Amino acid sequence: MSAPPDPQERFVVELANVRGELIHLDQTYREVLSRRAYPEPVARLLGEAMAAAGLLSSILKFRGSLILQVQGDGPITMLVANASHDQAMRAVARHEDEPVGEGGLPELCRNGYLAITIDPEGDRDRYQGIVSLDRPGLAEAVDNYFSQSEQLPTRVWLACDGKRAAGLLLQRLPGEDPHGDADAWNRAEQLASTITGDELLDLDSREIIRRLFHEETIRLFDPVPVRFHCSCSRARLAAAIQAMGREEAESILRDEGLIHAECDFCGQDYTFDAVDVEQAFSAGGSELPGDTQH
Repeated sequence: MSAPPDPQERFVVELANVRGELIHLDQTYREVLSRRAYPEPVARLLGEAMAAAGLLSSILKFRGSLILQVQGDGPITMLVANASHDQAMRAVARHEDEPVGEGGLPELCRNGYLAITIDPEGDRDRYQGIVSLDRPGLAEAVDNYFSQSEQLPTRVWLACDGKRAAGLLLQRLPGEDPHGDADAWNRAEQLASTITGDELLDLDSREIIRRLFHEETIRLFDPVPVRFHCSCSRARLAAAIQAMGREEAESILRDEGLIHAECDFCGQDYTFDAVDVEQAFSAGGSELPGDTQH
């Protein structure tokens, strides 16, 4: 029997132009951790990134995905969290073999940057925004992204203890407040800022909303299920073989007889023999047998 999906709760502060999201990642986060062993600081940052990606993907108004990427030359060299419009999530991190310390984000990802990419399905163009990692934590880096990208005022709060991850997002909606409450956004932001990391992790979403906004009129929506899902496929790994070039692919075949390609996100191993490789280069990888997703 499979575990129930994780919940994402959406709400609106009725008398203000403010919307909110709360996400709790237990099973989804454990699915990611079950595929790779991470030092605790890496696992915690990965959980925060997943919570942030899940919150931000809820802003998407079309089919597609949001990719949150952290890159640097510190102990953590790369981290990617991917969430689709229907809240299918996956994530992976890479780190140096050296011990990973307990420093803040600038120490863990020295000279790093945060990139948030919106990747719509179909022919629509990708959009990417980048900010430097000069803030103490990932939540502050995401806040900085929104402040620099001139999008709607948005704040996030993130928490992860290495076993669970959670996050809260507030966003000011476009247009003038129809109720003339000029202080509504500032008040909601200040109330949300009283949340602690332990409260984010330990309390369910509706209890958090009740505690933070008990003097406000709140409209709740049905929870949205969040789940782990990897979109890798044999055809996509064949495209990676194409990218390495025919000469290198044939060299690996001569030396090893087969090419093993592993998905970074889920660890699924795909094996290609000489016939598969020839087909990848002659047919663009689109007609390979066993093209599955999981």
